[in-house]
Amino acid sequence: MHLETIAAISTAYGTAGISVIRVSGNDAIIKINQIFRGKDLTKVKSHTVHYGFIVDKDNNHIDEVMVTVLRAPRSFTTEDMVEIATHGGILVTEKVLKRVLETGIRLAKPGEYTERAFIHGRIDLAESEAVMDLISAKNEKAMQLAMQALRGETTKLINDLREELLAIIAQIEVNIDYPEYDDIEALTNAKIKPEIIKFISKLDEVLDESVKGRLVREGVETVIIGKPNVGKSSLLNALLKEDRAIVTDIAGTTRDTIEERVNIGGITLNLIDTAGIRDSSDYVEMIGVKRSKEAIKKAELVILVLDASETLSKEDERLIELTKDKRRIIVGNKKDLGIKTKLPNMLHLSTLEKEDIKRLEFAILEELKLSEINEDYKFLSNVRHIEKVEEAKEALNKALAAIEVGYPIDIVELDIRKAWELLGEITGDYYAEDLIDELFRRFCLGK
Repeated sequence: MHLETIAAISTAYGTAGISVIRVSGNDAIIKINQIFRGKDLTKVKSHTVHYGFIVDKDNNHIDEVMVTVLRAPRSFTTEDMVEIATHGGILVTEKVLKRVLETGIRLAKPGEYTERAFIHGRIDLAESEAVMDLISAKNEKAMQLAMQALRGETTKLINDLREELLAIIAQIEVNIDYPEYDDIEALTNAKIKPEIIKFISKLDEVLDESVKGRLVREGVETVIIGKPNVGKSSLLNALLKEDRAIVTDIAGTTRDTIEERVNIGGITLNLIDTAGIRDSSDYVEMIGVKRSKEAIKKAELVILVLDASETLSKEDERLIELTKDKRRIIVGNKKDLGIKTKLPNMLHLSTLEKEDIKRLEFAILEELKLSEINEDYKFLSNVRHIEKVEEAKEALNKALAAIEVGYPIDIVELDIRKAWELLGEITGDYYAEDLIDELFRRFCLGK
C-alpha cells in the first residue's frame, strides 16, 4: 500500500533541550536527504544516527541536527522513517518542520503514525489504543495496564474468547449443512444453550474484573464528607501532603467543593472535599451542602469523617444512613483527643500522624480491591473495549431468549455470530472506517 509521506513534531510543544520531527513514508529518506547536509542518507544503514545541518533553499543552515534513519519494515509504521532531533526552541523547530514540508511531505494528522502501524499489521486495534492509554496514564498501575495491552495480552484474552464462540458457531454450521449427523433440536437444547450460558458467565467475570481496570485508568471519584469541623479539610491536606484546603476551628470554613488528585499505591483518587453537611439558614452554605449531596451520588468511594472524640450526633447518623449503600470508609478522626465513638470497621486516626494516614491509604486500596492488582491480571481497562464486551453479552442473551421461544437454530446463530463480531471490533478484526478515523483522531500529533 502506497501512502503519502508525512511529518509532524513528535515532542511536546514548547522550549526544551531537543525537539524531534518524525517523518514516515516511502519518500522519507530521499526527501530529507535533499535538505540535509552531512552523510548521504540514501546510502546509510538502518537504525543509525547522523550529524549534520538542515538547510534552506539557499543552502543556509537552519539548525544543527542529529538525524536517525529507520528503514522499512523495521520501524514503528513499518515504512521508511527519519527522525530529526533539532534544538528545542519553538521557532527553530517550526522552521525545520516548515522546511521539511516544502519538500512535498504532508503534515501528519493526529494519530496517523499509529494508524499506519495498524494498517500495515504491525499492531492491532487494541494495541493501537494502548499507545494512547500509555501516553495518558495518570498513575503507575494505569501505565502497567497500558503496557500489558501493548504487549498483546488484551488481544490474547479477546482472541481466546472469540475462539470459544467460533467453536459454538462451527457446531451449528455443521448441523445446518449436514443435519443427518445430529438432531438439530437436541443440539440446541442439550449442547448450545448450556455453552452459551457458560460463555456469558465468562464475559461476566471479565466485566467484573474490568471495573478495576476502569478505576485504575480513569481514577476513582472519591468524596470526603462529614458534618462541619470534623477534620475533612485536614484529612484532604494530609492525603495531598500539602495545605490545599483552609483549616480553622470555625465550623463551616469549607463552603464549596474542593477537587484535587492524589496517587495512592499507584492508583489515582479524584478527591473532592465537600462542605460540611448540616441544616443551615445561610444561603451560601446551603448551596455548598447541596453540591456535597450531589457529589455523594456520583462518588465511587465515600470517606465519611466523624469526630471520634465526641458521641454521634443526629447529623452523623443521617450521614451514615445517607451513605449506607455506597462503597465507603468510616474514619474516626481526632483520636488524639480521646475516643468516644466506636463503630464496626471504623478507622480511628489523627490527621497529624503520618502512620495513620498510611493506614487509611491501605484501607482505601483494600476497599476498592485494588491493592492486589499486578501485571498478571488479564482484564480490560479501555472503556470502548468494555462496552464491546457488554454488547456481546447482550447479543448472547438475545440468543438465549431465541432458544427459549423455539426459534430455529440458524436464527439463533445470527446473535451468536454478532457477539463474535463485536469482540472482533476490539482488536480490529471487524471495524468501520469511521470508527478507525474517530479513534486515531484522539491521538496527539506526531504519534
